[in-house]
Amino acid sequence: MIRLEPLYRCEIVLGPVHELGEGPHGRRRIIPILGGRFKGEKLQGSVVPGGADWQVIRRDGVAELDARYTLETSDGALLYVRHEAYRHGPPQVMQELAQGREVDPSSYYMRGALRLETAEPRYDWLNRTLFVTTGARRAASVELEVFEVK
Repeated sequence: MIRLEPLYRCEIVLGPVHELGEGPHGRRRIIPILGGRFKGEKLQGSVVPGGADWQVIRRDGVAELDARYTLETSDGALLYVRHEAYRHGPPQVMQELAQGREVDPSSYYMRGALRLETAEPRYDWLNRTLFVTTGARRAASVELEVFEVK
């Protein structure tokens, strides 16, 4: 049986959205990752500036999120993150999010799959474990809850 165990909570600080316009797959956007923090029983530390979330807003309104960034643990290990997610909800809720307004996260869907990779031996278990997420978009950040799939 599959069960989920909380791994960490994370706040990722975001930069201004770069709108690339409507392409063949939908409206493409790039959102820089400026930093942040994460904390859990097994892992804690900071979000390293320099990553980004490459998004496509499909014609059906679903946002396909593809974020890649680095975490640095409090004991100095670097973790590469690849997070793919979907975000969608009622049109009015999504419009409010796009305008930077605070919206109750239960009023829309934001779920994803996350993989961690590291060369640090003490965290090698991350390289062979799957993680799932739930999230909330804030005006200038994203809040994630990351769960280890057991």
